[in-house]
Amino acid sequence: MPQWHFPEGDGLPARQLVEGTLAPIVVLDAQLRHLYVNPAWVRVSGVPASAFLGRTLGEVLPDLQSPVDVLYEVLADGQPREATIAGTTGVSSPLGQRLWRAVYHRVDLPGQDACLCGIGVEISSLRRYLDDLETAHQRLALLDAAATRVGTTLDIETTCQELVDFLTPSLADMAAVGIVEEEFTGAPPPPPGYLRLRKVRGSAPPGMEWMLRQLGGPGPYIDVPRGVATRRCMDSGRPWLGNLASDELFQKVTVDPERTKIFRAAGIHSLLIAPLITAGSPVGVVLLGRAGASQPFNDDDLGTVQALAARAALSIDSARRYSYEHTMALELQQALLSEPRTPHPAVEVAARYIPSGLSVLVGGDWYDSIPLPDSRTLLVMGDVMGHGFQAAVAMSQYRSLLRTIAAPGAGLDQILGEFDRQVAHLGLDRLATCLLAVMDPRAGTCTVASAGHLPPAVVRPGGSIEVVWLPAGPPIGTGLGGYESLTVRMDRGTTLLLYTDGLVERRGTDIDISVQALETVSLPADGPLDDMLDTFLAHLANGAYEDDVAILAARQRDENE
Repeated sequence: MPQWHFPEGDGLPARQLVEGTLAPIVVLDAQLRHLYVNPAWVRVSGVPASAFLGRTLGEVLPDLQSPVDVLYEVLADGQPREATIAGTTGVSSPLGQRLWRAVYHRVDLPGQDACLCGIGVEISSLRRYLDDLETAHQRLALLDAAATRVGTTLDIETTCQELVDFLTPSLADMAAVGIVEEEFTGAPPPPPGYLRLRKVRGSAPPGMEWMLRQLGGPGPYIDVPRGVATRRCMDSGRPWLGNLASDELFQKVTVDPERTKIFRAAGIHSLLIAPLITAGSPVGVVLLGRAGASQPFNDDDLGTVQALAARAALSIDSARRYSYEHTMALELQQALLSEPRTPHPAVEVAARYIPSGLSVLVGGDWYDSIPLPDSRTLLVMGDVMGHGFQAAVAMSQYRSLLRTIAAPGAGLDQILGEFDRQVAHLGLDRLATCLLAVMDPRAGTCTVASAGHLPPAVVRPGGSIEVVWLPAGPPIGTGLGGYESLTVRMDRGTTLLLYTDGLVERRGTDIDISVQALETVSLPADGPLDDMLDTFLAHLANGAYEDDVAILAARQRDENE
């Protein structure tokens, strides 16, 4: 094998330049065999120079990818070209796979065959930086997407489903969420030292759904003892990772050997458990699994899942608090509202209260029926302005006050006048609208009066609806007084409907037009009043109501009942 001889010239000798540089330099013959390697390449390759001479790169370092095609092109046309060399050498590196960018030139010297000279620079660190940067961008994009797709509602079930749907298949082959259960209504509490998780939602590809059903067991809950990985995660607030887990490792997650068999049957080889923590307290846990040919979880996956779990925990906790507060608010509303008093036996009534779909708070709507002398019944529909507990408490005060005023059975204009005067005198700072109606079965009439409230409607025996327009005095609490009453005929089979503005109020539509639209609805007039109200609300429902809705229906009872 001929040896490479450095051409000599004026100035610094070529050998001193080549052997003193930190850049790897090689010289190859026309068959790509090494004629020369400089000390820099010997250091990074971990192979002595003598081992290279007369051999190709693939023969010396088979784990390096050699740009053979590019080198032959340079030999053919003499045009310099860049090429990448990637792989591992005999020198270990914390970067793992190493990367060089090299430039190859054809060298033509008198009396010698054409050969190649390659000069390289290692770019492993740069490549690693760019890969890390790309991974970071992908992670941020994933978290940004999660912000718009997880926690879109204040419903726990929906939030958990959004979470597992987002995690699969982007980060796992299967995912399941359990929520800490603090109320044990209808079920015995967990054993001492156990934490109860309610199985909420799971996601798995087609063919693996059976695994989710069997893993959780037959009931809706899982009681988790101390010592298992799931419990340790929630107690410590730190995730648990089991890559390429053994059966013994799976046992730390499941406790039950049968569940380990389920993991194996589904092809699950790696698990990641992340606690859902808010304000230092666990609200639940998410379990992720990878199966088959999927790679084990890495550090980037772990960081991404932790960030997603933190965001999801806030959404789930908000949904849980909303559910609790909403339930408490409704219970308070019902306690304050209570059932209307029993009307005169000749009158039947039915009522509905529907809270706003846009608020967790109670409101100031109320209704009532008060028996009066001479077989008459006073029907009440009121609406204290505002929302929340203060409005509900004010509503209770107004309702009680009106019951006291109306008991003697004075005229409606007198009742409203006295009601307005006393509310203004008491200094209650919330105005209220109110509609009073006295049904007189003996006379077959209904007398109505309004304090700033929407007009009532009647359902005729044929099912058509007619709005009863009447003068509306000022709201209760102004102290202005001045109310008028109107008496209309109520034939047998006619139903009176009183309601609050939440039933008809629509954004962007004049309230009078919305009230007038009631006359386009047709209802079954001969069935139970409860059925009539259900049909009425179904006709008018268009998504969630923007305000609380109260509605009261009354009609003369059939003499045969």
